[in-house]
Amino acid sequence: MNYAIIDVETTGSSPINGKITEIAIYIYNGSEIIDSFCSLINPECGIPWNITQLTGITNEMVESAPKFYEIAKRIVEITANTIFVAHNAAFDYSFVREEFKRLGYDYKRKTMCTVSLSRKLIPGLRSYSLGNLCHDLDIIIEERHRAGGDALATVKLFEKLLRQNETLEHDLFSSRKGHLTEETIASLPGDCGVYYFYDTKGDLIYIGKSKNIHQRVIAHLNNRLTKKAMEMSERIASVSHEVTGSELIALLLESEEIKTNRPFYNRMQKRSANNYGIFSFEDSDGFMNLQVQKITEESIPLTSFNFYQEGIDLLHTKAEAHNLCKKLCHLDDQRSPCFNSRIGSCLGACEGKENPESYNARVLEVIRPWLFHSPNFFILENIRNTEEMAVVKISRGKYIGYGFLSCDLSRIDLEALNDCIRSKMDNWDTRIIIKGYMKKYHRSLKVLEY
Repeated sequence: MNYAIIDVETTGSSPINGKITEIAIYIYNGSEIIDSFCSLINPECGIPWNITQLTGITNEMVESAPKFYEIAKRIVEITANTIFVAHNAAFDYSFVREEFKRLGYDYKRKTMCTVSLSRKLIPGLRSYSLGNLCHDLDIIIEERHRAGGDALATVKLFEKLLRQNETLEHDLFSSRKGHLTEETIASLPGDCGVYYFYDTKGDLIYIGKSKNIHQRVIAHLNNRLTKKAMEMSERIASVSHEVTGSELIALLLESEEIKTNRPFYNRMQKRSANNYGIFSFEDSDGFMNLQVQKITEESIPLTSFNFYQEGIDLLHTKAEAHNLCKKLCHLDDQRSPCFNSRIGSCLGACEGKENPESYNARVLEVIRPWLFHSPNFFILENIRNTEEMAVVKISRGKYIGYGFLSCDLSRIDLEALNDCIRSKMDNWDTRIIIKGYMKKYHRSLKVLEY
């Protein structure tokens, strides 16, 4: 087992508003340090005066330092297949995860906190801060409140905790199993798919997806980062799964199953984004209208926003750039011709001066980037280590469903592709999933238009 012992210095206490200014990583194999990486980081924002007073890191020191995205790959590589260890791990891990989240990458590692371990293995101390722990255990910290110094001190602390754990014959470093048996955990596949957690009453409490079901379930059982995560791990009494082999199918199945079953812990993951969208519809005169509205479970917008005003501002910009009628975009008074028709920036669709065909052509120019690249196509993806392919069907711009087909990608039968599709409900979430997946994996997917 290798441990990535990590410390970060930051511009503040919240990962949402703060940035990392320095990171130190030491890879420890239980007996010695086998690799390391330390670097200042340009946070691309100012460092508060009080933080500089604490850490000694100034704006001038980080000005020529690499930005986080420039060292992100190194962090991923050096911490691969390790446990993320830190003193108050929730703090350091949340900052690292948030930095990766800003880059569009989901950074996940198993974590271990030396504060929690110290409390369990060395109870009764006056304080469990790194400084006081090191003082009580005769550990010298060089460069306190700098990432390298604090991380090295945490390595020395971790060594003592390992020895203490062996002396007391504790099992603090093994995986938690909760109510699950070793046989149940061992039987879980290391394949891509969807998994289901049940409590002791047999109630479904959580649905998730993973590229490796076995590893993800173990990660849930060991997750002590939040009160909700700990509570759920204690409630897990049984687990079932469905292997898909395809991450895209797993994402679509997970979304569908959560909507159908609404498990307790999935419901607690409140929707915090994409609350408003731009919708299109054709009026009685044949003109395409655009309008910003709140997204509901049944509605499917063209694009979405966190806030209502974001949609309004974008629609104003698009209307002016493409000479669209503000009235038909529901940005102006609906009882009379729009104001822009009086000054010539609207070509008169709201007054019958322009025909629907020419007007709708400009609307289509606006909404085309928000639509699928083609109204009718199949997505084909090879399933690793099998002769099967995953198939997703889009027809008339709508998600139809998915299926699996055993055949050679070089010999595609459209009739067979259609026959393998299991019909599913089209909704906004599935379209986001499909568009995002196609963008991320466009080089490895085969798209067949028909």
